[in-house]
Amino acid sequence: MKAPNKAMRIRQPASLDNIYADTAVAPDPGPGEIKVRIRAASLNFRDTLVATGFFPAADGLIPLSDGAGDVIAVGAGVTAFKPGDKVVSTFHPAWLGGHIDKADMLGTPGGPADGFACEEATRPALHFTHAPKGLSYAESATITCAGVTAWRALFTDGGLKPGATVLVMGTGGVSIFALQFAKTAGATVIATSSSAERLERLKALGADHVINYREDTEWGTTALSLTGGLGVDHIVEVGGPNTLPQSLIAARTGGHLAIIGAVGGFDGGIPFAVVQAKRLRLQGVTVGSRADQIDAVRAIEAGGIRPVVDRSFALDDLALAFRRLQAGQHFGKIGIEI
Repeated sequence: MKAPNKAMRIRQPASLDNIYADTAVAPDPGPGEIKVRIRAASLNFRDTLVATGFFPAADGLIPLSDGAGDVIAVGAGVTAFKPGDKVVSTFHPAWLGGHIDKADMLGTPGGPADGFACEEATRPALHFTHAPKGLSYAESATITCAGVTAWRALFTDGGLKPGATVLVMGTGGVSIFALQFAKTAGATVIATSSSAERLERLKALGADHVINYREDTEWGTTALSLTGGLGVDHIVEVGGPNTLPQSLIAARTGGHLAIIGAVGGFDGGIPFAVVQAKRLRLQGVTVGSRADQIDAVRAIEAGGIRPVVDRSFALDDLALAFRRLQAGQHFGKIGIEI
């Protein structure tokens, strides 16, 4: 007799202490659907907001938006996948490509829809793409949110070209993917961190210049000087209002700032005078489309990029993994082995 499909859920009111083990039903796939044995997931800042109640969620939600695994069955009419294919989930299942409307942003796995902290999942085939060839499940699971966000920020929205200068912040998943994508595309990368050891690791990944933002509180001026006074073409802004003023100083006239997160906090304003005077483009990024993910997968394969997995935890240790993410102890992505 087949064992139940194990899943982790969040009991309301949401907190890390209210994550519990349960089971979930993954039925045989219907027309247009595939059934996937999930082998790995990864954690995002957004997942923490769901798990701690900042974002509302249904009682008993299965968390985690990023999942990678093997197709174990396909429904009628599915031709893009076959049993045995390695696949990766998409963040916006309804956003296939092009412009995104509000309706296309609904149904994200890990909240409001059930996510991939489970052993098996049956979903429409369009909710997945093929995984990059040669990557582990843990590496593949980092692509859904962090990888696609970095790709969208630099290429789909930013139009990055060889010779451009890119500024990335910290050592989270989006920033490291942005560094790797930018270097593969022939850009110069400036990276920031508060740790000398992590700065050395960023240089080993290809960063051309590094800045310790804790020792250099005027790091925006330093970044500006590293470009000979011209300014940075693309800034992957993950810090939020607390880092934005320095990003604006670092930016080139007409530069592109991808507004991705607020890991430094949500409070603060925007220096509008600087934005206007420099003719800056501030573009909000909410991951990307399925087409973006397909492009990112191709770029990973072509560039030989290996996503950076900080550490992997067992599914039963999901709360412990979240605590590591909250503590900011990670370099790259935190994985969940399933």
